Amino acid sequence: MRDCYRHYQLAVTIPAMPSNAPTTPDSDLPGFLTDEQRAIITAGFEHALITAVAGSGKTSTLAWRIRYLLQQGHDPDRILVLMFNRSARVDFERKLQEICLPTGLAAPEVRTYHAMGFRLYKRFVREGYLPAFSEKILTEQEISFQAWQLTRRLAPADLADDIRRNKKDFVETATGFIDLVKTTLSPAEIVFEELGYGDKHRYLVDLFHAFEQWRKGQSRISYADMLYEPVMAIHQNPPLQRLVGNKMDLVLVDEYQDTNEIQHLLLRYVAGDRARVTVVGDPDQTIYEFRGAKPEFILKRFSDEFESPLEQTLSYTFRYGHQVALLANHLICRNTGRKDVLCHSHPSTPATLAELHRTNNDSEVILSILDQPSQLTPNDTAILFRVWSQSVPIELKLLARQIPYRIDSGKGALFSREVQSITALLMVITGRLGHVSDEDRLDIARHLLRFPHVGLKEAELEQLARNLAGRTERWAEFLLAMDFDALPPMAGRKLKKLGEVLAQVHGYAGAVAGLITVYAEHTDLYEGVRSLALTHESAEERIDTIHGFREYLKSLGVSPDQALDHLKALKQQAGESREDGVLLSTIHRTKGLEWPRVIIPGLQEKYLPYSPRKQDDVRAFLESERRLLYVGMTRAKEELHLISRPASRQPHLDGDQGPSRFVEESCVDLSREFGHWLDTRIPDQDTMIRLSAPRTPVSQRYGQREGVTLEDNGIKSSNDKEPIWHQQRVSHVIFGAGDVVAEDERSFEVRFDNGDTLNFSKQSAHLYFTQLA
Repeated sequence: MRDCYRHYQLAVTIPAMPSNAPTTPDSDLPGFLTDEQRAIITAGFEHALITAVAGSGKTSTLAWRIRYLLQQGHDPDRILVLMFNRSARVDFERKLQEICLPTGLAAPEVRTYHAMGFRLYKRFVREGYLPAFSEKILTEQEISFQAWQLTRRLAPADLADDIRRNKKDFVETATGFIDLVKTTLSPAEIVFEELGYGDKHRYLVDLFHAFEQWRKGQSRISYADMLYEPVMAIHQNPPLQRLVGNKMDLVLVDEYQDTNEIQHLLLRYVAGDRARVTVVGDPDQTIYEFRGAKPEFILKRFSDEFESPLEQTLSYTFRYGHQVALLANHLICRNTGRKDVLCHSHPSTPATLAELHRTNNDSEVILSILDQPSQLTPNDTAILFRVWSQSVPIELKLLARQIPYRIDSGKGALFSREVQSITALLMVITGRLGHVSDEDRLDIARHLLRFPHVGLKEAELEQLARNLAGRTERWAEFLLAMDFDALPPMAGRKLKKLGEVLAQVHGYAGAVAGLITVYAEHTDLYEGVRSLALTHESAEERIDTIHGFREYLKSLGVSPDQALDHLKALKQQAGESREDGVLLSTIHRTKGLEWPRVIIPGLQEKYLPYSPRKQDDVRAFLESERRLLYVGMTRAKEELHLISRPASRQPHLDGDQGPSRFVEESCVDLSREFGHWLDTRIPDQDTMIRLSAPRTPVSQRYGQREGVTLEDNGIKSSNDKEPIWHQQRVSHVIFGAGDVVAEDERSFEVRFDNGDTLNFSKQSAHLYFTQLA
């Protein structure tokens, strides 16, 4: 047994255990616990780092661990349990009461990070280290209003019109930036550079400082300040470090992979030299980097700063069967920034079906899945996206088929500004302007003049919109009759283009999808969207929303008139509130949740992995994207459906780059075949198998734990089919060996061993490059 006091020369002595303290032998623990769970529950009293795979029963294990320590005589008032949010806290409190109540033992308090920070904040005010603050915590509405005021005052003039039009986006960007700065010790200037925002948005740095000046002048604090202010005070004042530290014997932290700098610092200071700290998490599920989380805290920082922790594992999942476990393992083992832990389906876990669908139309496949005879209901199904724009054609198909669904963010596709703008265009083209109210006609004009933006100042644009709205027809003629020389050159050119294209397509009766294509080309629509977007990602998401809506209309094969009638019926249906049905969500919103059936569309290079930016570290970016898909896969209990492109699919001009590299990495054929064999084998009889798919190191390791030997079938792995820019090491016929360091939709960069970094076209890469082992 390890000496649990060897790590530090303690300035404080931990109280000795009472001589009459009761003990809990292993035999008193429930029989359903695994050996790994028992080892964690009964471990010595020392620092511990527990890696827990998805669905591993960690909540129950931690509750039994606390009961075990309480029965050994530990003081519940000196045990601190930290959870990341209120729902996790409530869930753990319930589980802890269930397990501790029969013993008559008092359970320790379970807190969120923010609740603990708020207590410290109040104490520091009493001690004179922080100024007093109003007990009325800043609401989201108050913060948003102030962010809006500051954005309008500090943003550059050329963004003013876009800010007025897209208030929600700019407010969310500002409040998100403020919160992100408060998760780190880095100055706002450094955080801004790391985000990769363009120079036109550098005003966010001044906005942060102005917001803080306003907040402190009002003696107000926000939710984020409950942690940020006390932790910064502790960090800057050694007396406070002595004041808060060494009050606990044990600190237990859940979901440690989501830790950011401020939370990690608070843990260090509260633990001091006295507390033994147990952290639980899964580095493979670190997907909240945009909130300041970093895998390094659970992978390295904890072990460096809490010396030589006992490392333990919960590797069995009780959520999904062998097929999903093998898929997830093959995918995530491509990452280097992780613990070398495989997730295994526990023998008691029912089988999970894993299907890969290769198609050019995600929506139709999803409808066919939902139509299959099954005991599963729409409520049992979640469709998980990388970005919201992927949901547009799928949501519209569900509406058209009257399949109930719900969305956990926003109102849905038909209420997006892109879809509303296209609908406005169709109203003009079809001559229906006389059939709507004056106010609706004004909205149509506003949408049209901002799709793309015609370059007028807001007051001038509003006046032009009112002039158009006063007419029920001939908008093209009105625009073309304007004195373009009296306008700013750019605005004149854009308005002339708009008038010309409206005249060209007036009365258009062909397929509506073709109309949208013509309009986008003649107005430089996509360039207009990109020029005003905050980030590359937000621009591409808006453009993808247009593409998705166009593809849906293309599938209908209808005229503009028919499209408007169809959309009117869908919008009326979409406006009805729903509390049940198929869930539409993003993967980022679903960690910690599970569903009987999970569908993940869009497994293509454009979405999973998402297209990296030039400045991204490609290796780190791809590892983050793998973790995201890993989390999505491991939400499934009974069925997992992955939807990708046909293997022969070539890149398209709309950005579709063909099937995702993650499909190949997941070894789908091997995972499904081996997983099905494990699901149906006769225990203790079948111990050897020869699969039709080539075996892998991951499958061999998985088989060893299952007591199965995989025989070599002589078939080579298909990794050599992957594009050269998916490889880590490559060799060029002229420049020699190097590493792939960046890529975008059409090219990739290689840093050669001689120090040169060069850019190459993906189209001709196969002529010059080979893979290096």
